[in-house]
Amino acid sequence: MDDTIEAAALWAAIVRSGTTHLVGVPDNGSRGLFAAAWQDRRVDVVLVTREGEAMALAAGLHVGGARPMLLLQNTGLLEAGDAFRGTLYNMGIPVVMIVGYRGYSSLEPGAERVDTAASFCEPTLRAWNIPYYMLRSGRDCGLLATAAQSALQASLPAAVLYPGELR
Repeated sequence: MDDTIEAAALWAAIVRSGTTHLVGVPDNGSRGLFAAAWQDRRVDVVLVTREGEAMALAAGLHVGGARPMLLLQNTGLLEAGDAFRGTLYNMGIPVVMIVGYRGYSSLEPGAERVDTAASFCEPTLRAWNIPYYMLRSGRDCGLLATAAQSALQASLPAAVLYPGELR
């Protein structure tokens, strides 16, 4: 499997969605998307130091009338569980979380080592009742709109997962 998603394709889907703010913590997997965002500037980019901070900021932006989207890694999602519960979930914030699926390839049969960040990702999303969609190629970027519709209908967060890097 080619686990590279074109950042430009995902960025175009973010812009089409009406997102006003992209909030997140840059990492190696998301650097291409952040680079696209900084060049384009149609969406405000807000960098934070922790994913829990991103969730609280997204909640505040939403309450203020903005349409934020989160960009984080699965490890950060796991770390931010209480912030997710206490803000996004309890407040009913319909935000889309774009989640880097660190370690996804380690789940393949015969992989030398399993990255536990990957093995906990989908079970945690299911346990937290977060609907999620998997981007496997640039052709799947339309799933961002599906996730946004799901979030709006339920007035709860939804997630889009991507393995590998956004280039």
